[in-house]
Amino acid sequence: MRFRLFFTLFAITASLPVRAATAPKIVAPKAGIEIPPKIESELLRGIKAAEARSVQLRKKLIGKPKLLRFMPDVDVFHVSVKRTLEDRIFFRAREFDIAKKLLQLGAERSAQLAAGNAPWNSATGLVVRAYISRIDDSLQPYGLWVSPDYQKDGNHRRLDVWYHGRNDKLSEVAFLDRRLNRPAPFSPGNSIVLYPYGRFCNAMKFAGETDTWEALEHVRRFYDIDSNRISVRGFSMGGAAAWHFGAHHASRWAAVNPGAGFVDTKIYQSLTAQLDQFPSYEKKLWRLYDALDYAINLENTGLVAYSGEIDKQKAAADLMESALQRSGTQMTHIIGPKTGHKYEKGARNTVEQLVDETVARGRNLIPKQIRFATYTLKYNQMHWVTIDALDQHWERAEVTAELTSLGIKATTRNSDAITFSPMNLKTTRPQVEIDGQVLAAPRVSALAGWSVSYQKSKGKWVPAKTSTALAKQHDLQGPIDDAFMDSFIMIPPSNKGLDKMTDQWIADELADSLFQWRRQFRGEARVKSVADVSAYDIENSHLVLWGDPASNPLIERLLPFLPIKWTADSLAMAGKNYEGTKRVPALIFPNPLNPKRYVVLNSGFTFAHWSAMSNSRQTPKLPDWAVLDTEVSATDRKMGHGVAAAGFFDENWEVR
Repeated sequence: MRFRLFFTLFAITASLPVRAATAPKIVAPKAGIEIPPKIESELLRGIKAAEARSVQLRKKLIGKPKLLRFMPDVDVFHVSVKRTLEDRIFFRAREFDIAKKLLQLGAERSAQLAAGNAPWNSATGLVVRAYISRIDDSLQPYGLWVSPDYQKDGNHRRLDVWYHGRNDKLSEVAFLDRRLNRPAPFSPGNSIVLYPYGRFCNAMKFAGETDTWEALEHVRRFYDIDSNRISVRGFSMGGAAAWHFGAHHASRWAAVNPGAGFVDTKIYQSLTAQLDQFPSYEKKLWRLYDALDYAINLENTGLVAYSGEIDKQKAAADLMESALQRSGTQMTHIIGPKTGHKYEKGARNTVEQLVDETVARGRNLIPKQIRFATYTLKYNQMHWVTIDALDQHWERAEVTAELTSLGIKATTRNSDAITFSPMNLKTTRPQVEIDGQVLAAPRVSALAGWSVSYQKSKGKWVPAKTSTALAKQHDLQGPIDDAFMDSFIMIPPSNKGLDKMTDQWIADELADSLFQWRRQFRGEARVKSVADVSAYDIENSHLVLWGDPASNPLIERLLPFLPIKWTADSLAMAGKNYEGTKRVPALIFPNPLNPKRYVVLNSGFTFAHWSAMSNSRQTPKLPDWAVLDTEVSATDRKMGHGVAAAGFFDENWEVR
């Protein structure tokens, strides 16, 4: 059990003519306390019994989908204990007893579901639930606080998403214990509070970001939620998550309530004096998650920020406040007097009152004016404005749009295609003006929603036309890390490659990637052989291919359609030739077999090393493509070391 993960990695690479990969240098979270053999044996027996019950229960519930949908709520207890045990991340002796109790709770739920009941689905107070993530088919836990007056009576209630702070010792066992016993920081009446686990300590970014959407979707399946009264809240790392979700997805929330946290990489990490050490592409990619760059978007929601007066993390709110002031907006910033990194009682009461009032008003569904900024099509929508294409990724794009008596008036920057879809135009024959150019628009029908799209052609806005040409678009824009925010499958080499040294490097990198996904993202990356990849996989998942044209038949098949040339003697990328035995390409590109999904070559998520212990440094370390040195391992690839070349594809997925 202790080395089960490494056995799995060995099995994947055993067919290669190289030794199995060794354990990586960087391990986060670090191992916990020693587990007494007697306790380990007891937990193993409990897990084995729970797995057997789960198999039998699933067989019993075949043909009963209304009951089968509750299986994750049963399995969450033994799966969480199993992960914690396998990864050796018990950090306190009391957690052994907690694990035993969780196994008991799982057995109780199993018996209840076998009898045709799921009483936790109607329970109030603190409740633990779970769902199966589409990213990697892993079971992911979350907690709920359901107010005592909640009833399933058809009335839709408010929901607050509460993000937890960083805790390097917050295993699933510790998380479930909190969610079963720790009262909610804020407990609004007649409402529900959702606590995502968020893939450990990544400030709800990357797969942790997807977790929020999946957990929220799962909650909506079972509870009556008012989509116009959802807020995002949190403190410390959770505050950073609230800043992120608030700034990048402002129009989805009735209120945004960050406490402390961070809003950027450079200032928070005191990197100003070290900027020359970072590759230009890495600094540019800070713009993916730096909420400070998206501050103007917070005008589109109700923002109530909190800071302790003497908390160092107050600097984050101060930065956001200054950025909003420069754009002409005043930010509500409640400060706890003489208080450090916590909520002060009086300020807490003020925050609670202000957020309650803001959420009660609900979202402004059809704002008259929208100001919106982004740097990537990953975050391309605000209320009734959608940016469909950029002139250039990772440069600032802005849209200011207003509903007028004549229709819509908008100004843009760094935008190449745009869609407007307001619900309340004041005329049935609208006029659209973009950047001073008046354009024809379709008539408004009372029977259908109204939407209009435009694109630039030779510097002028024209009605958008359907095109099959390859282009960057929402959720298909890179960088490499974007592939790991949705369903993906790892596909290892199946034959000997072009070079023995390259084979070894690929085996090590793949093993490390799988290990780091388990440790840092708390899931199990799906792995399939080339022969087992199905049409369904190609249709529904990003394919992460490892190897070279000789060792991986899928790479050989797709190579003519990718922007590289690769033989035993040379690798050609971005107009340059590299020695084929010492360089390997890592890239993300629309899959030629299904351009709605990605294909990735020779890379897992890119920030596993050197960033695990600070979520503010968990930013992409590689752009869309890179040429990597096979003499440098992932553990040593810091600040561009071991990267012979790297860059971004243009808006048509071509090499600049």
